[in-house]
Amino acid sequence: MKRTFILLFAYMVLHACSTKDTTNPVIPKDKEIEQKVEILLKKMTLEEKIGQMTQLTIDVLGEPGSAKKGDFQLSEALMDTIFGKYKVGSILNTPGTTAQTKEKWQKIISEIQKKSLQEIGIPCIYGLDQIHGSTYILDGTLFPQPLNMGASFNRSLVRECGIITAYETKAGSIPWTFCPTVDLGRDARWARMWENYGEDAYINAEMGREAVIGFQGDSPNHIGKENIAVCMKHYMGYSVPVSGKDRTPAIISEQDLREKHFAPFLETIRAGALSVMGNSASINGMPVHASYELLTQWLKEDLNWDGVIVTDWADINNLYTREKIATDKKEAIKIAINAGIDMAMEPYDWDFCIYLKELVEEGEVKMSRIDDAVRRVLRMKYRLGLFETPVYNTEDFPLFGSEKFARVALKSAEESIVLLKNEADILPLPEGKKILVTGPNANSMRSLNGGWTYTWQGKRADEFAVEHNTIMEAFVEKYGSSNVVYEPGVSYNNKGEYWEEFEPQIEKAVAAARGVDVIFACVGENSYCETPGNLSNLTLSENQLKLVKELAKTGKPIVLILNSGRPRIINEIEPLAKAVVNVMLPGNFGGDALANLVSGEANFSGKLPFSYPKAVNSLGSYDYKSSEQTGIMEGAYNYNSQMSFQWAFGYGLSYTDFEYSNFSVDKTSFTAGDELTFTVDVTNTGKRAGKESVLLFSSDLVASLIPDVRRLRNFEKVEIQPGETKTATLKITGSDLAFVGYDGKWILEEGEFKMQAGNQIINIACTETQKWETPNI
Repeated sequence: MKRTFILLFAYMVLHACSTKDTTNPVIPKDKEIEQKVEILLKKMTLEEKIGQMTQLTIDVLGEPGSAKKGDFQLSEALMDTIFGKYKVGSILNTPGTTAQTKEKWQKIISEIQKKSLQEIGIPCIYGLDQIHGSTYILDGTLFPQPLNMGASFNRSLVRECGIITAYETKAGSIPWTFCPTVDLGRDARWARMWENYGEDAYINAEMGREAVIGFQGDSPNHIGKENIAVCMKHYMGYSVPVSGKDRTPAIISEQDLREKHFAPFLETIRAGALSVMGNSASINGMPVHASYELLTQWLKEDLNWDGVIVTDWADINNLYTREKIATDKKEAIKIAINAGIDMAMEPYDWDFCIYLKELVEEGEVKMSRIDDAVRRVLRMKYRLGLFETPVYNTEDFPLFGSEKFARVALKSAEESIVLLKNEADILPLPEGKKILVTGPNANSMRSLNGGWTYTWQGKRADEFAVEHNTIMEAFVEKYGSSNVVYEPGVSYNNKGEYWEEFEPQIEKAVAAARGVDVIFACVGENSYCETPGNLSNLTLSENQLKLVKELAKTGKPIVLILNSGRPRIINEIEPLAKAVVNVMLPGNFGGDALANLVSGEANFSGKLPFSYPKAVNSLGSYDYKSSEQTGIMEGAYNYNSQMSFQWAFGYGLSYTDFEYSNFSVDKTSFTAGDELTFTVDVTNTGKRAGKESVLLFSSDLVASLIPDVRRLRNFEKVEIQPGETKTATLKITGSDLAFVGYDGKWILEEGEFKMQAGNQIINIACTETQKWETPNI
């Protein structure tokens, strides 16, 4: 092990000596801020500097038992220790992992800032996981989860949701959120798939950028009164563990790491993201929190980025308790800080401060590394204006939880829900039909929202979101109580694990079905978050499968409503349904949105941002390699390899039909620096207005590495009236078609590409090969 760290140190020295930073700062320097940082840094003691690198959870500061009683109170004695003795610079989370009112937040933050300024002279930076809106501030606005926002293919909606979330978060005087998440949801087994925008690198990059601008505004050096700082996560490769289990190792090729997993972080940092959170696990055997290459070289040096890298929850501890690359906590701290970590989300112990001070005094961590980390933290605090305004007045945010914001949440839910099947146009369902609403997800706000909803696991959503409609309640409002029968048949045990169900009462649902015209079977998952959401079988639960099978025997048409944060295998029951709707996790307004869509008041426009698997042993993504699908090979090895999905990436139906025509490009031959403008006409040939997401794909026909069968390169969502034709314009640059070669360098090769929009295809040709020596293009 000692040899490993000697080699790492040698690499760091050589890199420092051989690399001269000529990259322009990705966030332009503000001279006034930089001067303030340097003046303050020179005045600080070592203890004060280390304190700025420390982050503790709010429960550490509380009077014992106060959070459980529902009336959290800060402890003066503990604040004396944390801010007075250890000079801690950051606090996170919500008391007892339960949302508080904005007034309560203002009181908490006011007391913390008063103490921090009194003891340190530096304001505290407080962070919350505001994952899909006002997660931890009661009575705010909750939007669909990010996976749904990816399904909307609507950039402007993602930005607007970011603007609103920042506004409502600032109403509680919280200046920092640990989102957006731009991991690639490429493995349906993974418990956090719903926290990102889908499986594709481009859509995560685009939506991530829009979220950053929404949260932070367009001036990262001067975050406005109604804006907050983002923390991009989880850098990177976190979403593709070999086992499918959260926080377990990933094996990722150099090409995929640079070309796909890094791409969303690159785009969001270029958009001004002020902080990044590390991947809790490892890539190719190296824990990311210990990787100098990924943390310092790729992020800080290659991009000349001056933001903050914070650990995830207790991940420095994990370097010795789980990953076994350090003998104890002190050595783990040394590894992480030297690798490039700027702030440790401890989150319970201040011994980090003690150990890090010892490491500096022993020469194991250089003072220059401490100063670099503290500069980054102070810089973010100045950019946020915390020195001028550490606390805001709740009265200055009159739109908090407003009807105006609610309309945006409803629209987002409507645009994100995906119609996957609609035989014989059973939908929209006219008034006067008798409906059975059944299944464990039919009457649950918890399952509509998922995790990060009022509490970490989302278990109390039905308590806190009581004013909102479940699917059943929304159907009653839409179709009338005399036309809606509710009999779940299968129910979750909300006091147990997320997957636990009570003894089913399927016979009651079957009996109820005999008196109705249509059955809406609402199936899927209960809420979960992070590692507690791990599973061993991706197939929908046996009880839920049996419920649908038994209902099908009644002969009544079934509309299958899928409500889950990841695609569960349903190949046994999909043929039994006349229609299938995937609502995923549409948030507090998901029930209303579904009722509007089912009734025809709104039209479906969502498309899958992931590939929906057909079988547990047939997981994959849309951009698979051409060699992963072959025909029958002749000779002794007579086998057939097929990629098979229940529904493909980008699939989604509407109540109207769209016809593509006149696909063209302004240049059929190009080089790396050329801009290519594609246009395609889209005609609404149906009788209803609708929105269509026009997706532009590329296929590299021959390459020096096995090419992906297709890649998403651009998209545009257009609203089209019946009989109307609109022209969608989609632009790319020639370099967008480059890939990372076997030598780890970006290359655009001479040759042909197939471009596709809808059913329209054009071939274009690169006339000149170009290879880049820079790590990013």
